[in-house]
Amino acid sequence: MNADYVPTAITVHKASRTLELAYGEHSYQLPFEFLRVYSPSAEVRGHGPGQEVLQTGKRKVEIKAIEPVGHYAIRPLFSDGHDSGIYSWDLLHSFCLNQQGMWEDYLRKLEAAGYTRESGRDIVSGSAQAHGCAG
Repeated sequence: MNADYVPTAITVHKASRTLELAYGEHSYQLPFEFLRVYSPSAEVRGHGPGQEVLQTGKRKVEIKAIEPVGHYAIRPLFSDGHDSGIYSWDLLHSFCLNQQGMWEDYLRKLEAAGYTRESGRDIVSGSAQAHGCAG
């Protein structure tokens, strides 16, 4: 781990749905939606190349809490129940530097799959299906 990649401050901005990461005099804003769709979890990335799962309908996702993971990462708890992504300092720094290109790539993949940022796999003919487990 490069010490330059360890943020000097992390701030959750709920109103703008962004996570601010400061590195000395520089700071970056990562939208919650961006963090959610690029989660490093196996649920999103799969267990190998080509197994990635396109995340859809995450425009309004929020971060409910952030838990530290040792001295090397954080684990955000998202409002859609996703909580298995461990975001290392190196990964977050990479996100900060590559956000624009990654976001454009995500939007292209959404469009190619026939989704918008609002419409996800849980949307059928404009009406939302039940979320979560049947109970």
